[in-house]
Amino acid sequence: MSKAINIVTSIPGPRSQALIKRRTACVPRAISMTHPLFVERAHGATVTDVDGNTFLDFTGGIGVMNIGHTQTDVVEAVKAQVEKLTHICFQVAGYESYVQVAEMLCRLTPGQFEKRAMLVNSGAEAVENAVKVARAHTKRSGILCFEHAFHGRTLLGLTLTGKSSPYKAGFGPYAGEVYRLPFPYLYRGYGEHLVPGPKATPDGSLLARALKTLVRPEDMAAIIIEPVLGEGGFVAAPKAFLQEIRAFCDKYGVVFIADEVQSGFCRTGAMFACERLGVVPDITAVAKSIAGGLPLAGFIARASMVDELGPGSLGGTFAGNPVACAAGVAAMQFMERGGLAQRAEALGEHMEKRFLELKAELPLIGDVRGLGAMRAIELVRDPLTKEPADKATGAVIAAARARGVLLLSAGTYASTLRFLMPLSITDQELDEGLDVVETCLREAKI
Repeated sequence: MSKAINIVTSIPGPRSQALIKRRTACVPRAISMTHPLFVERAHGATVTDVDGNTFLDFTGGIGVMNIGHTQTDVVEAVKAQVEKLTHICFQVAGYESYVQVAEMLCRLTPGQFEKRAMLVNSGAEAVENAVKVARAHTKRSGILCFEHAFHGRTLLGLTLTGKSSPYKAGFGPYAGEVYRLPFPYLYRGYGEHLVPGPKATPDGSLLARALKTLVRPEDMAAIIIEPVLGEGGFVAAPKAFLQEIRAFCDKYGVVFIADEVQSGFCRTGAMFACERLGVVPDITAVAKSIAGGLPLAGFIARASMVDELGPGSLGGTFAGNPVACAAGVAAMQFMERGGLAQRAEALGEHMEKRFLELKAELPLIGDVRGLGAMRAIELVRDPLTKEPADKATGAVIAAARARGVLLLSAGTYASTLRFLMPLSITDQELDEGLDVVETCLREAKI
């Protein structure tokens, strides 16, 4: 049985080394590079660098490649679109693919109510515009976010983000009227007081009590939350907690914004994580895997909120570019036609089984968690104290790379391995990559 991995040089190879030198001379070192190699091509779940080394990609471009690299439908759609129209600006004149994407998003996102979708270029833009809409609709300014969150690298995105280093260090002052509470990270005992008990009926009172010294509910425009933390370590919010947020928002007229930038588009075993967690937001922010690798993002909101805004109050020169929109239509059609959400659930079940078996053997593995194929392993130096094993995490990533698997860390303590392989990965490729990860975990020193 042939293997997907094929390592033929040391890593980095000579051509990658030469490109790294060129990069150092012209690119800011503030732009990190987890893996010291340059990619020449990719397809499905594999990437091949400029030296001819082929790796299994368990990073998925940080959650962008849910449908797989160079998926045929997307490639053909992009080729056809480039020959006809690459840009006109949707605010100047329209084109059908923008409308098609908006129609699909309005249909696919949770909520049986009339919606409107706006397209932008990145997740940070989607978040910023969602907050703009919430503030305009409520005529209020306060925004509640949560610890361990990541909402982007723009001024407001950084303000909302709950990790100081490296994202926020030295970039203040930040935007005002932003408040923060603990995210229920139950493995570490954080935020437990915000989660209703088994017999409690979520009514928003726990949140109201927690906000008592921060802000009046009547001054709040929105609550924004990732239903599953992305950069924060793939921690899924408890269903009861999300219901608590929904009840609070309904009681006080606050807009509920779900940031599904990393958790969306089949990754969690449903088109969106909120579906798995039983909650309907007022606004959903999307990006990453929406267009099979092309830059496209957006928000989908209740029509009653967006229709209040006047023409020209939203927009962007490149927002909803026709080439990206063509890719988006093809990608979402493939997700639905190919049963990608069901595939994600099957992948997740397989990973969970393997990870739990390994956890029973290795004290290094403190927690195994995730939703669908959005899976993570948190490494600890001691299973009792739960001291983060950040150095071991970095060592596992480096060792896996040398053996042909690309991984990423996550979490506030950089001690979590996250798994974002394309959902189109074959069973054989998945187990080949997991075998490598298992070997590296067994060899890791705490």
